[in-house]
Amino acid sequence: MLTVDFDLLRVGRRTRFIDVGAGGGRHSFEALRRGADVVAFDRDEVALKGVAEMFTAMAESGELPPGARGETVVGDLARLPYPDGHFDTVLAAEVLEHVEDDGPAIRELVRVLAPGGTLAVTVPRWLPERICWAISDEYHANEGGHVRIYRADELAAALSATGLAEFDRRHAHALHSPYWWLKCAVGVENEQHPLVRAYHRFLVWDMFSAPPLTRLAERALNPLIGKSVALYFLKPVAA
Repeated sequence: MLTVDFDLLRVGRRTRFIDVGAGGGRHSFEALRRGADVVAFDRDEVALKGVAEMFTAMAESGELPPGARGETVVGDLARLPYPDGHFDTVLAAEVLEHVEDDGPAIRELVRVLAPGGTLAVTVPRWLPERICWAISDEYHANEGGHVRIYRADELAAALSATGLAEFDRRHAHALHSPYWWLKCAVGVENEQHPLVRAYHRFLVWDMFSAPPLTRLAERALNPLIGKSVALYFLKPVAA
């Protein structure tokens, strides 16, 4: 389940790509399938171990185009261990809402992006997220949880203030918003609740089957209740 459009980000053969806050690696895997030179970066060493194993499995199964390369790096978003302008594409998907001080993190994302490169940042959208916070403290008040609710315009302004130019904005995963509202209502950890289990089965079925009706419904609902907002930026080339 991808939150960003890799065509908009111009990810292809030999693209130097970093997935900051990679987690389980869903976006890193897509970049690798496209032939990019991928860094899956996260502070969670256990999660990255699974990503590294999947990178190996993808290579051994012949799933990757020639030249595709993936590695995992454990580290701190606020101190990326790369020189200025090192990456053609930088992605930070669903990570900034977990960071206490997002200013240094944003500056690092921009610093390692090459002039002419693309950056995508995704965060939970304000309205669906605000409903989750209103229903359940458990949803956000835990170690490593969400520390703020972003308004898209404010986040875009913070990124634009670094010199980036926003060129697109999209919403995603509308069908997931009711799922999280339901979980917040019955208990975030209550995975066995019949309604939660039923809705989860529906989401899994939709993900793998992609029937035209639900795809159309989600596209129609994304501008209204899309769970995530994705902001796309270009780093200008100096004159």
